[in-house]
Amino acid sequence: MTENTHRAGHAEVRRQVLAQTRILGNLIPPTVSYSTEGHVLILGAEDLARLAADKLSAMASCTILTTDDISSQDEAHLEQVMNAATSVESFYNKLVSIKGFLGQFQVVVEHNGTKAQLSTVAIRRPHFDVVLDLSIAPAIQLEMLPPGYFHVGQDSAKLEDALAQIPDLVGQFDKPRYVKVNADLCAHNRNGLNGCNRCLNFCPADAIQSVEKKIEIDPYLCHGAGSCTNACPTGAISYDLPNPQALHSFLNKLVARFIEQAQEAPVILFHDQAQGQALINDDLPGEVLPVALEEITVAAMDHWLAALAWGAREVLILNTAATAPTLTSMLKGEVALACRILDEMGQPARVRLIDEAELTALSASLDISLDWPVIVPAGFSASAKRSTLYAAIDHLNAQAADVRTTVPMTNVPFGKVNLKQDNCTLCMSCVAICPTAALKDGGDEPKLLFTEQDCVQCGLCEAACPEKVISLSAQVNFDPQSRQAARVLKEEKPFECVRCGAPFATQSMVHRMLDMVGMHSAFSANIERLKMCGDCRVKDMFEDILQDPEKQLR
Repeated sequence: MTENTHRAGHAEVRRQVLAQTRILGNLIPPTVSYSTEGHVLILGAEDLARLAADKLSAMASCTILTTDDISSQDEAHLEQVMNAATSVESFYNKLVSIKGFLGQFQVVVEHNGTKAQLSTVAIRRPHFDVVLDLSIAPAIQLEMLPPGYFHVGQDSAKLEDALAQIPDLVGQFDKPRYVKVNADLCAHNRNGLNGCNRCLNFCPADAIQSVEKKIEIDPYLCHGAGSCTNACPTGAISYDLPNPQALHSFLNKLVARFIEQAQEAPVILFHDQAQGQALINDDLPGEVLPVALEEITVAAMDHWLAALAWGAREVLILNTAATAPTLTSMLKGEVALACRILDEMGQPARVRLIDEAELTALSASLDISLDWPVIVPAGFSASAKRSTLYAAIDHLNAQAADVRTTVPMTNVPFGKVNLKQDNCTLCMSCVAICPTAALKDGGDEPKLLFTEQDCVQCGLCEAACPEKVISLSAQVNFDPQSRQAARVLKEEKPFECVRCGAPFATQSMVHRMLDMVGMHSAFSANIERLKMCGDCRVKDMFEDILQDPEKQLR
């Protein structure tokens, strides 16, 4: 059987498997609504803006804010401009800022020496509904622009496309609420201390903010890129269409069914639902299973490695020209980390970021992976993000070199907590602030425990420590036993009350207190009370007063 015939047979298996397997989603997904009446603001050179306004005469209103010089002094052109949109008012104020989205654009300009809302001055309304930006430099500098904002510059094709879309943007429109935030799992801020900021660094739509020390995602600006869910180490930010567990379940079934029917490991190809989807056709090699996502960053490392652990030969991520540069940069870093983890355990580089050119020549590159060792499918089911990731790592490691090494890395949400024992008083401030319970107390015993697998290196424990004895070391630990064990960072005998004998504090805490205040004149006469429990301390004070009522006055 030739390779082409072999792959043609796989293509039929792929068709059947994809038809049998669906991602289970929310039957009534949460949405957000945009409401517009058709009030348009046009930015740019006045001549171009007037010509554009003339073609939008059916809109509720058009307002021009000039931001560039007239594009041409040609007499015929200027005559055409003079005859266009004569009733449209132009403003020449300096633009200060534009914020918002479809139906809610707030435009601030300088007006009579102060700042003013242009919509209030121009159309007596609190906002514009749509912004058509003909300026050479866009007024909103984002990789993913808010809905209702069209930057076309002086590109005639983009202008025609925008002019065709804008008239339809009147009424009410719904879109999915792509992600949700679980504040209980979030490691961004606790007790006023700053911790994890990973999600804030990767949103190409600027939809994520820290508001009153809490992570908030503006659903009206969110494009569903998924970079925030990808970057979040705790799973506090999770994608909703599909949710992480639904995507994991889909991948598990997809891989298992293909292996069962084709007797060969498939290749998973993640692509976006827009430009990437348009590139998927019957020329795709038969063993490649395409998985469409809103954006390719919706699938994170836990999805990639879990798919491999369940038996996939490779995981490919199709990066197109439509992918925002921030997302591309993030993916390159995550793919490099995944491949470094695979390399450490003796696995080939089974995760690849490919472009459109590589997609058209995929068969040759896939032939290489045919000679790689076959992965025996794992039996674990997906659970929490971090648990699933480590389950996949451990299974892939067991299928290869089965290393037990620890690899130091930088800027990764994996690692350990270091403690200088001599100065630690076991005050448990670190335990109280740890968002993942990686740090725990010893219950009835003065003891500090640490579980490396749960640590996301957020730094909250280090910031909260009053003695400044905690530091962090980012690393990937391939030994599941040591990584999952609750390791004792410090323990000591409790300090027993000198009066009743009941344990009430740690030895180091009492000794530190004695060192700090024991020699102060206010405590010199009652130093023994610092060695008593709370109840005995109160009793001793009252007994002292009864024996000598005037002692307190003296």
